[in-house]
Amino acid sequence: MNFCLTVFDLPIAAIWQGLPLDSLVSTQGIMVLLLVAYAGAMWMFLTSAPKVHTVMVSDLNIAQQFYEGMLGLSAADIPLHYYYNYEQTMGTSMDPMMGMGSMPHPLESGAGIPEGLWYQLKKNTQLHVISGASRGHQNRQRHVCFDRDCLELLLMQVQTHGVRHKIRRERPLNFLVKDYDGEVIEMAEVAD
Repeated sequence: MNFCLTVFDLPIAAIWQGLPLDSLVSTQGIMVLLLVAYAGAMWMFLTSAPKVHTVMVSDLNIAQQFYEGMLGLSAADIPLHYYYNYEQTMGTSMDPMMGMGSMPHPLESGAGIPEGLWYQLKKNTQLHVISGASRGHQNRQRHVCFDRDCLELLLMQVQTHGVRHKIRRERPLNFLVKDYDGEVIEMAEVAD
């Protein structure tokens, strides 16, 4: 019979007994303990934060009617990390479909709260809808996104709610939907 003990098999007290007390209370020991505690807190914060997909639209009012009315998405609270300017600043100075454009300056209102619409897509996934996309072909509404997963989730919502749609292209994903007013909305993935 061969026994091999690992650190995980020993009780915590046995591990602490092997460490001299003066090394734990030293400046270096306290700094290491603080760094470990900080790393643990950051890990908990980042793993609990929802994944946020961002979609740029040409008209926020029409987008709100579409996402709330037709897709039935519920409003979501702004994730805490967005209050601390974690927002990816993609597209804040240009329209990805038309080059340099006239998008309003960053995604914050005067109160420091990120602007736009926030929706819950699934349990730990949110949709952040911001203005900034130019109007598309034949002056149609356009919703653009750099993340294919986001558009696939939106397409699934469209199909689940029976919204009329037409897939124009698989790669990069591009599909059209019609809203209640019969207006065509183009959902487009921006390919790298």
